Amino acid sequence: MIDTSFLLPGLVLFVFTFALLRRVSAYHAFTDGAKDGMKLFVDVYPALLAMMFAITLLRESGLMLMFTDWMKTISGSVPSEIWPMVVFRPISGNASLAVLIDIFKTCGVDSLAGQMASVIQGSTDTTFYVITLYFSSVGIRKIKNALSIGLIADVAGISMAVLLTLLFYA
Repeated sequence: MIDTSFLLPGLVLFVFTFALLRRVSAYHAFTDGAKDGMKLFVDVYPALLAMMFAITLLRESGLMLMFTDWMKTISGSVPSEIWPMVVFRPISGNASLAVLIDIFKTCGVDSLAGQMASVIQGSTDTTFYVITLYFSSVGIRKIKNALSIGLIADVAGISMAVLLTLLFYA
């Protein structure tokens, strides 16, 4: 068995040795990187906070429950448990993962809802999160085309996930 407890200290020692050989001030480079990281955090944090607030508002206001109940009536053979996943997946990966875990706990991992939610989780992306975080960090303000293309891709991914799961697992 290999002892990995020295891996991280060894990596730090390697970086400092490499910096010493290249005559680079590793400490100065580290502090400059930490300053840049703090600037990025200050730029990105308001957008992330607003997104978390919106997700919590949807969940706690009862609007998500009303939407799920409405979708039950028109969705036919699609399990009603996946509709929160469909809503939260384009917004937040953590929120959709929490919904996925909840589906696993309530329906089971081998249930139709569990299979469908897993395929949705793996075949779609967090469009609003990606646009909010990455576009704001580099200062891009015109997001109309990227947002519409991302949402079209999400609709296509979710639709195909539902269709293929019903085809192969139902």
